[in-house]
Amino acid sequence: MPAFLHDIEDILRFLPHRYPFLLVDRVLSLEKGKTIAAIKNVTYNEEFFQGHFPEIRIMPGVLIIESLAQAGGILLYHSIAEPERKLVLFSKIEEAKFRRPVVPGDQLRLEVVVLKIKSRFAHFHGKATVEGEVAVEGSMLASLLERGERHVR
Repeated sequence: MPAFLHDIEDILRFLPHRYPFLLVDRVLSLEKGKTIAAIKNVTYNEEFFQGHFPEIRIMPGVLIIESLAQAGGILLYHSIAEPERKLVLFSKIEEAKFRRPVVPGDQLRLEVVVLKIKSRFAHFHGKATVEGEVAVEGSMLASLLERGERHVR
């Protein structure tokens, strides 16, 4: 990774996600094949706060997990050969623990560590923190498919 931080324009090149489902705002650090640290700024204007919940706004835990998965996707993009030929699909979450609510104004620090990368899958552990306090953590599995390979059954 270059010495500078990856900004949103770089992230848009690495991830297929777009508004309102792009959940990584900046990459702070990345070590190929090992780890990534990224940021998701949680604002009052997030669409999901309209319904979750209107009177007590809390970021859905599943979206925090998705933020970690997207950070893991960026890490994979930098860690595998010919990433432009691969499709990364989130395929499993294990032992997810939700420890703290995330609310408007919080900044999520997304830390993902590679446990194993094989030709067809990658196994990660992710942790999302707010001001050093763990909000969500868990292990994730991603499938690595060749683009164009039939993956829906």
